[in-house]
Amino acid sequence: MSTDLTRAFGHPEARAAQSRDRISVRDLVLEADIGAFQLERGRSQRLRFNVVVEVAGAGEPKDDDVDRILSYDKITEAVTGELAAQRFNLLETLADDIAARILREPQAQRVFLRIEKLDRGPGALGVEIERSADAPLPPQTEDPLPHPLILHLDEAALNAADLSARLDRLAAQPAPVVLTVGFAPGPRPQADQPMAQRRIDLLAIEQNAWRLAARDARCMVVASRTEIDWAMRQGRMLVWAPSKLVLDTPDAPKGPVQDPVVLALWLAEKLQAVQMQICGPLPEAGAVSVPVVAAQD
Repeated sequence: MSTDLTRAFGHPEARAAQSRDRISVRDLVLEADIGAFQLERGRSQRLRFNVVVEVAGAGEPKDDDVDRILSYDKITEAVTGELAAQRFNLLETLADDIAARILREPQAQRVFLRIEKLDRGPGALGVEIERSADAPLPPQTEDPLPHPLILHLDEAALNAADLSARLDRLAAQPAPVVLTVGFAPGPRPQADQPMAQRRIDLLAIEQNAWRLAARDARCMVVASRTEIDWAMRQGRMLVWAPSKLVLDTPDAPKGPVQDPVVLALWLAEKLQAVQMQICGPLPEAGAVSVPVVAAQD
């Protein structure tokens, strides 16, 4: 452990000679679905967080005013907020995101962060990082994303002889188009374990996504949020392969997929779609429009 980390996490006597004040949150234990190994997916495990933040203004009078200091709540909110934002495969990524969030607070100068998995092995397995406000931070926001049109295609629409011509008309409207589909034709394997069945159901939807992409080269299959955002900014017509986003996002619908339309509605909310259409033959015939309230830019 480096000298700085020793001073951050060590005994108070080892940290006595400091040029900055520090505040800390110690031994915060939370549960999360995290990990790159398959055996870690779909189950919670305990994480222990130790965070020490160097703050500006050492020795300055605070007038006993809570508004002039970095609140402990800001630190715990950085931890819980990042855990709620997405599912992480790596502790390193989670640690980086938490540190960046804390360093956006004006008083924060440097962050020491230790995260440990308490249920993964015989001991506490973890990472320790140090990040400084002097280093460039990841951008907090990007240009606002366009609000897409979500179009859910049933089998009749997917198999329509004039599918490409109808997609031409969709491509001509200004909003980016995100296509979602249902299960591939035929019976799906059945599993007694809900997590296994959930994956089987998601893969059956992805099979249909690739069928659609094979019918029209404009339909680009995408899985991650990064791919979706890039494709929408580029004005591409995309087909959603749901496994990654559904499995990696804490607020995604749980359990086996009974109705793929539920996933499409969830995606419409996540992408702040201007509208969602559930259709047989494409929009001009038999479509049902579901308004989606988009957040204000």
